[in-house]
Order: sequence, then C-alpha cells, then structure tokens
Amino acid sequence: MRLLTCTVSLLVVAKIPFSWRNIDSVFAFGDSYTFVQGTEGHTNFSFIGDAMNFSFTTKELFNDRIIPKFTSSGGSNWIEFLTGCLAGHPLECSVKLWDFAFAGADIDGSLLPLHHPFTVPLVDQVKQFANFAASSIPHTASKTMTAWWIGINDTGDSADNATITDFHAFWETEMTSLFNAVELAHSSGLTGTHLFLAVPPEERNPSSLQSASAPVLKQHIIDFNSVLLEHAGLFAKKHANDGTSVLLFDTHDWFNWALENASDLGFTNTTGFCECTDEPGFFWFDSGHPTEPVHKLLASALVDFLEKI
Repeated sequence: MRLLTCTVSLLVVAKIPFSWRNIDSVFAFGDSYTFVQGTEGHTNFSFIGDAMNFSFTTKELFNDRIIPKFTSSGGSNWIEFLTGCLAGHPLECSVKLWDFAFAGADIDGSLLPLHHPFTVPLVDQVKQFANFAASSIPHTASKTMTAWWIGINDTGDSADNATITDFHAFWETEMTSLFNAVELAHSSGLTGTHLFLAVPPEERNPSSLQSASAPVLKQHIIDFNSVLLEHAGLFAKKHANDGTSVLLFDTHDWFNWALENASDLGFTNTTGFCECTDEPGFFWFDSGHPTEPVHKLLASALVDFLEKI
C-alpha cells in the first residue's frame, strides 16, 4: 500500500510540555464511535452502566473488563488502537483506557431526545465519572489525556428538526452544555490535556448518501465544528495559566481525505457496507459506522499528530 499523508487543521494550545509518550492514562467521553464494551456495561452500548443503572461502586468499576473486538466497528476502535488497550482491565494496559462513552449519545438529553430510555448523554457520562469514578481511578495530571468526540448524533438527530429555527443559536446552546461538562470533568480531576475531535462528514455515510437531507446535514456539521473550535479556544484561554493543554484534531478533514484516497488506503467500497469482519475492502461496517481498518488508520493519524506536538 502506498504511504499517504494527511494534513489537518489543528488547534494546539499547550501551556505545559506535552509528550504523548509520557501519557499513561486516557479518559474518553462520546458516542458509538468511541464506546467500548465492558463486562459491567449495557450490551452494545457502554463500558459501565446506563441511565437505568447510573451509579456504580468502586468494586464494580475495578471488576469491569474491556471485551475485545466489541465496538461499533465490529472489531476494535480508534481509542483502543490509540491506547493499545484492546481487552481486559484498564489498569493492565500500558496506557490505561477509562471509557465512559455511550453508544447513541447526544450532548444533552434536555436538548435532544434520548435514543433509548437507557441512553447516557455526554453531560451525564461526566456526572458518572465525577460522582462514581473520579476519586477511585489513580492518574497524574501531566500523564493524563481526556478525549472528547461528540456531535455525530446531535447533527444527525437535528437535521430534520423543524422546531429549531436558529441553528447557530442551537449549536451555541449545545456547546455551552458540552463545555459545562468539560469544566466539571476538569474540576473533578481531569486536568492536564484535553483532546477534542471534530464531527466527521456523516453526509458521506451509506445512510445519508441518498437522503434528501444530506446537504442540510453537511452544513450542520460544518457549523457545529466551527462552534466547537471557537469554544475549545475559549476553554483553552480560560485555563491558559493552570497547566491545561487543549488539542483539536480535525476528524472532518481526515475522513474526507480518507474517503477521497480510499483506493490507495486499501478500500474498494465506500458507498455500501458489510456487517462482517472477514470481508476486506469496506470503509463502512454498517450504514453509519466505519470499519475496524478505518479506526486503525485514524488512530495512526492521531499518534502521528500527538507525537509531533
């Protein structure tokens, strides 16, 4: 396979010396692109708990295990490849992965309807961490990175929502809620480095390609990412003097690049999908989620980015 390179737009505000090689703990919040399945989680949705089983004990948290190759990709996903924490107890990994992402999550259940009664939106994922995990999980600020990847469902769920008449104002409201959650995570011990990932071009997934709302979805994603960038900058400025580093990876640009160079990356099908793990060439595992090879390539691009900071 021919070696390709991708250049993405990045916000980097690093007030402390950052070294990816020094990171030994990664915390993650988000949706199905980021969730990992745990033995204490809701099957197909989470590492631990759900909205109906919101609290958990320290014992339950430390008895939890990552089930291998059980993500929305049909295999491992980007956060597992990034950390190398593919299975078992997080504490047994050289880079410990504590993943509170929940499949199907939006930012805030008070702003958009939950996909299921048991769904844990991002603001509540952070409350789970703050209330039931923050005091239990050992980590050092300078060796910790927190990853935030959210908005895929928000932009998709609102694409046909006629009750929203001012989308810029809506995204601003969403970002206020998101960064209130980020502040809670920060005040609960997740200082150090925060990595934000942009929403990818979901109008190019199989479920959206033939949809009449695809152009609307495309613009919503562009607008969402623009507001995310602005608020990440404000968060960085607010914490400029307290040792916080803020990074943003433009996953939107990266996915567009990967789709446009798909054949050189080994993909033969970018418009259909195959819910299988032994059929090579598919970019999409199902109508809205990429395959394990895409996640692996994304993780490689992130490592390249992080090692160059």
